[in-house]
Amino acid sequence: MKAYELIKETFCRHIFILIVHLSWFAVYGLFFIVFEPYNWGFQMFLYIWGGCLLPLILSTGIFGNDIASGRICVLVTKPLWPGELYIYRLTGLSLQGALHLILAGCGIFIVHIFTGIGNIDNLSLWVLSSWLLFNTWAAMSTSLSVVVKRAYNCMFLAVAIITINILASILSYSHSGDTVTKVFMALLKYAGPPFEFLSELAKGNFSLIKSAACVTHTLMLTVFYGIIGIIILSKRQFICERD
Repeated sequence: MKAYELIKETFCRHIFILIVHLSWFAVYGLFFIVFEPYNWGFQMFLYIWGGCLLPLILSTGIFGNDIASGRICVLVTKPLWPGELYIYRLTGLSLQGALHLILAGCGIFIVHIFTGIGNIDNLSLWVLSSWLLFNTWAAMSTSLSVVVKRAYNCMFLAVAIITINILASILSYSHSGDTVTKVFMALLKYAGPPFEFLSELAKGNFSLIKSAACVTHTLMLTVFYGIIGIIILSKRQFICERD
């Protein structure tokens, strides 16, 4: 019952959660109308819009708002290990992502069947990859929300990722042979959200063994990001932060 209530609370934290989901579906429809993708796949847009950007918006202030308002104090005074709160909140986000992406995938399939727009090659793999990417982003953003004030976690993460990728592009262009650059690029590739790996998985470019390794790697990253957040949340002393 406790798990159910906390997961449900993640779905119903704010009315903007429903607004975000409806807005995302509206943009999917707008994409079909504006771009008319008759001869190419819609899956990459689903991957970026649903798998990469949606978790950032849904996790906005997921802990930061409660910590700043003092509500977290009420939650953790109950017989509850703070790590449980983190796990159930993240599980709630993951279930939201799964439901959202399944409905989006079904919508793509139905539109294709009735109109012939685009193609549905490897659609199930694209939906799976989008959900796996969703989880890694959600875990990273949720962990950031424990230490970043209020709802700034998604903005901070977005700016940080953009900055890091710009830096990586500059280094790879001007210092591609340097050891430091190679180490930095390896860290970015294997320790950051596996955007490139999962896109290759979704395209069907990996063998069964490589696909299994990619999924395992992604799940390990999600757990790693989550453990960081759980440790920080468990050790924090919570007070109401007045602006």
